[in-house]
Amino acid sequence: MDDGLAYLRDELMPNLSEIQGWVGLSLMADRSTGRCIATTSWESEEALHASRGRVQQLREGMARRLGGRAERVEEWEIAVMHRDHPAGNDACTRCTWVQVDPAQVDRLADMFKMEVLPQTEMLDGFCSASLFIDRDSGRAVGATVWENRQAMDDSREQTNQIRATATQRVGANVLEVGEFDLAFAHLRVPEMA
Repeated sequence: MDDGLAYLRDELMPNLSEIQGWVGLSLMADRSTGRCIATTSWESEEALHASRGRVQQLREGMARRLGGRAERVEEWEIAVMHRDHPAGNDACTRCTWVQVDPAQVDRLADMFKMEVLPQTEMLDGFCSASLFIDRDSGRAVGATVWENRQAMDDSREQTNQIRATATQRVGANVLEVGEFDLAFAHLRVPEMA
């Protein structure tokens, strides 16, 4: 894992920063399973599409350094981005993947902004939250960042209740909930709440 993080910082970041429209990178890692999720952010869908060739090579290099493979590449629209305060070195992330009728994606985003976010940001140790959506499939992933593992653990029961209420109200099915260390955070995406 440390070799992969060094590659990300020393090689991947400088290469990405040269690509027109790039606005950020993050890496989440579950050290117990070896699962990593890297995200790149782009200022437009056009910039995202134009970057594909170069990013694919960089992604493959990163996967080799981490001793794995790039299993899946997904493209998401950022529907919500809210930062209460920056994440520190011990930050952790909880991600919830959901499926909703594609016609309900905007309703899901509104529910996240108006109900989930205000309740979640009241919890101790909250740093930030974001919602990513795929309008065509109706899939979405909500991510919350916590100051440390203890804060994330302490929030679990309350966030489970918030999630259950919100998904029931919008008719979403929870596909997966994952908890990760926020191994690297360098996103310059503006506030979108």
